[in-house]
Amino acid sequence: MKPLCGQDPGLLDNLLSFADQAYPEFQIVCGVQNAADPAIPVVDRLKRERPSIPVTLVVDSTRRAGNLKVANLMNMLPTTRHDRLVMVDSDMRVPPSFLSTVTAPLEDASVGLVTSLYRGRPADRSLPSLLGAHYINYAFLPQAILGEALRPGQGCFGASIAMTRQTLEAIGGFEAVADALADDNAMGSAVRRLGKRIVVSDLIIDDWVSEPSVMALFRHELRWALTIRGVAPWGYLGSLITHPVALAVLAACLGGFGWLSLGGLAVALLARFAMVRATDRALGLEASPLWLVPLRDLLSFGVFLASYFTRTVAWRDRNFHVDRQGQLTLEGDPAA
Repeated sequence: MKPLCGQDPGLLDNLLSFADQAYPEFQIVCGVQNAADPAIPVVDRLKRERPSIPVTLVVDSTRRAGNLKVANLMNMLPTTRHDRLVMVDSDMRVPPSFLSTVTAPLEDASVGLVTSLYRGRPADRSLPSLLGAHYINYAFLPQAILGEALRPGQGCFGASIAMTRQTLEAIGGFEAVADALADDNAMGSAVRRLGKRIVVSDLIIDDWVSEPSVMALFRHELRWALTIRGVAPWGYLGSLITHPVALAVLAACLGGFGWLSLGGLAVALLARFAMVRATDRALGLEASPLWLVPLRDLLSFGVFLASYFTRTVAWRDRNFHVDRQGQLTLEGDPAA
């Protein structure tokens, strides 16, 4: 199931990677909520280039959820033919083994959901796209891996979720997460309440990152930050310690740029440089420019601070209000 909105750079290649799965029988369901959505011609081309693969396009403007991605999935669900459902974001690209890898754990009746981690690959060499991929690879991914190591089965990452139709129905369907900003976390929590396990696949997939501007990237990451803050407010506050470069810069300013404070900044930068290079090797990535590290870290600290001064997020060119329970309301709606 591929909820779409707009034509992401590389969208055709992303969709083709799902059509080229080494799996005996599967269907691709794409969904848009606007009859003029530019993703529609891309889906039509997918059908032409892979005529042997059943591809269904759902065009439906019905909005039964505050979370527009979930509303899209709700519209798509009636056209699905199989009992195993795999929901993957439009900017993901996967190897041919993806479908067999993420569905295999569902053979175990104790497993309710399989999710996948992802690494960032810039779709172009622009600064916003590089910064976006940098955040995924050197902030999100290490924190997610550490979280899984400390509390196995607690993470659920919306970029890729696999579950059976029976499990989805047991948690109350997509309606159960209809208005949640963190729909992935809400779905994971619902599965755990059933007494079923969440498995993080050992296959890391690729997120092809494209951001039109630094401001667009800032708004995108502010939505992520508000999502995390709503799910784990105290843990999010504690993540202040994961901004060593920004804190060292503040210490240097307050310390009058003395040798001690500058030494602390140098240590923070060297530690970050070492972590970036180790991650590049572990993920098989091209070496990231080290000059991006301080710029990226200061931007992340700005997002962290901003998340405490707003409850409005921008999502696909629409503004939403997020309440204290992490529920979404589209601005201008009395309720969503």
